[in-house]
Amino acid sequence: MSTDFQQARVALGERLRELRTRSPEGRLTGLQLAERLGWAQSKVSKLENGRQTATEADLRAWARGVGQPQAAEELLARLHALETHARSWRRQLTAGHRPVQDALNAEYERSAVLRAWEGAMIVGILQTADYARAIFTRYAELQQSPRDAEAAVRARMKRQELLYQPGRMFHIIMWEAALHALICPPAVLRAQLDRLAGIIGMDTVELGVIPLTASLKIPPANAFWIYDERLVIVEDWHTELWVEDADSIAVYQRTWDRLRDSAVYGADAHRVITRARNTLGPP
Repeated sequence: MSTDFQQARVALGERLRELRTRSPEGRLTGLQLAERLGWAQSKVSKLENGRQTATEADLRAWARGVGQPQAAEELLARLHALETHARSWRRQLTAGHRPVQDALNAEYERSAVLRAWEGAMIVGILQTADYARAIFTRYAELQQSPRDAEAAVRARMKRQELLYQPGRMFHIIMWEAALHALICPPAVLRAQLDRLAGIIGMDTVELGVIPLTASLKIPPANAFWIYDERLVIVEDWHTELWVEDADSIAVYQRTWDRLRDSAVYGADAHRVITRARNTLGPP
């Protein structure tokens, strides 16, 4: 469980305690509330001290039990916020990039259908080792985290084995701008674009590119992955969001669908990639 998640759960518990002690009927003890709700007193204690995650039913019952049913919506909103785990990069990268890559690999292993949007760089699972090394090095400099680029590259390359496993499907969309971003030396980017071109036609990968001239239904924004419609991971500069509530996942699915409407595939995508490669000149 992330530290950020636990802090949010403790904050919810403090709000529950506040509602109990300020009941319109007078201050309720934990035992009185437990008896009223038909719970063990230990459950009240665990919820208030952030040692147990409340369910929606728990929060509705709590609001009724303390005589403040109108507070249910506020409590439910807090619960839904809990279900979005904010994992700060500062904490995640304490031991470097390798542990983060290992955690992501576990989520990939659990998933059969993955959808991705990336507007700024080549999607990780399609990166060459040299390109990945450049990315990890730049981010380690930015976050001032341990330099473990080689271990992180090995973990990312291992993930690519999933591209060749029957039964998995990767639906990936990138903006053409990502094909031109010189976050690495031109020779590395040239090899990376060759790698991308070779991905087109694989039966486990649907690779789409949104041309810079394409008409857009929605502005391109943060990169995100959708894992089997059970989890969305969104990247920002200071944190990574793990989104698990159904309503928020549905928003990302709709976002992905609108971006997909602007993408080109197959031979058209290959032409966009070739155009980007040609701007780099000959090897």
